[in-house]
Amino acid sequence: MIQFILNKIFYGILTLFGVVTVIFLLFNVLPGDPARMMLDQREDSEQLENIRKKYGFDQSITRQYFYYLNDVSPLSFHSKKTEDYTFLSDGKYSYQSLFAIGNASIVLKYPYLRESFQKNGKSVASVISETLPNTAILALFAIVIAIVLGIFFGILSAVYKDTWFDRIIAVISTFGMSIPSFFSAILFAWLFGFVLQEYTGLQMTGSLYVVDDFGEGVHIQWRNLILPAIVLGIRPLAVVIQLMRNSLLEILSMDYVRTAKAKGLSKYQVIKNHALKNALNPVVTAVSGWFASMLAGAVFVEYIFNWNGLGKEIVNALNTLDLPIIMGSVLVIATLFIVINILVDIIYSWLDPRIRLQ
Repeated sequence: MIQFILNKIFYGILTLFGVVTVIFLLFNVLPGDPARMMLDQREDSEQLENIRKKYGFDQSITRQYFYYLNDVSPLSFHSKKTEDYTFLSDGKYSYQSLFAIGNASIVLKYPYLRESFQKNGKSVASVISETLPNTAILALFAIVIAIVLGIFFGILSAVYKDTWFDRIIAVISTFGMSIPSFFSAILFAWLFGFVLQEYTGLQMTGSLYVVDDFGEGVHIQWRNLILPAIVLGIRPLAVVIQLMRNSLLEILSMDYVRTAKAKGLSKYQVIKNHALKNALNPVVTAVSGWFASMLAGAVFVEYIFNWNGLGKEIVNALNTLDLPIIMGSVLVIATLFIVINILVDIIYSWLDPRIRLQ
């Protein structure tokens, strides 16, 4: 088990290294001067020169790449030379010195995702920490809806195979998988937040935290979560239904299930005690991928519903060319995706005893 986890962590680190390399090269070959983006309309030649020197923009692409790796790595070098590009001397974050090598120190720190170009020097980490919880709550509620309803209707579809109920569920699932999330978001916002607003009590837009009209503070509005969570959960719900149905039908045709039926067990007991656990394997795998993807796929849903999450922040950063926020967000989402997949591999091995961890 330990060897398996270490192998997964090793490959996860390699994947993150690839992600860091790709996003750095992608956004640093774009036209434009990052220093001018940071200063906007307030630049002069002296300010531009100071910004380029402070953040290493005056260096070669190769040198900037290693600077960025050094920033995002928990284990990094800290130059003691004041004329060099330094990462820690201006007090942007804390660190723990481990040992010295020549004119540099090896330090342990949190990954430094740098500063926003457009938010007056606000750190990218603070921007992500303010918005990621809202996206995580939205994704969690969406995936819970998909799991609960998907498993329930998937089991019913398998039990009532080839009946009118099974066919209706298949049609609904097909529509759910084929309709883009942004179209569903517009449709649901208009229908339930505008046309039927008198009956639903829901708003077309709104975030989890809202400011009171009388200025009495910030309050949580759970009802604003309903529409975006349903919209975000439609596609994984459709997938879970079909996976659960097909997997359960396959399990029910196996010999050990026939033996259980021959012993006189009811269909409910057979499904509950013998078939359900093994039938959940593909569902768990799919859910893991969908949950991680939701953190990235929530971009359009959050923007349409004006949900103050990481997805909406990424759209705003793209509109203003705030490259550090875009790069930091992609890196955080990739890290979460890798962590979730490692956890799912462990859960998958528990659900299926035939899988042995090497």
